[in-house]
Amino acid sequence: MKYENAVLDDLELQESLKQINPKFGDFVTRVAGEAWGLPLIDQKTKALITIAVDVVNQGQTGPGSPFGAHVSMALKQGATPEEIEELLLFLCAYAGFNKVAGCFGALNEIMEK
Repeated sequence: MKYENAVLDDLELQESLKQINPKFGDFVTRVAGEAWGLPLIDQKTKALITIAVDVVNQGQTGPGSPFGAHVSMALKQGATPEEIEELLLFLCAYAGFNKVAGCFGALNEIMEK
């Protein structure tokens, strides 16, 4: 299910964001929706970039953590689990092995569901 805009066209994502906090959900939908609407980088690449940002930022765990949502988004935009795994391996060199290790653990849990 590829979307033309991975934020504005994904009503399930928007609802999940509103469940975190209604004002937050609305704000993220508007701002991220505009960013995802920029035309030069395709949606799949943007989704993979968001995963890379999650790896580098690392501070988010628990409810509201974006990593799982971004993996789901990437898969919806046509990324394969193998591409996501390769992205994580690539990030070992630039973000650090320890950061990526935790993300592989989370990815394994996500892919089991």
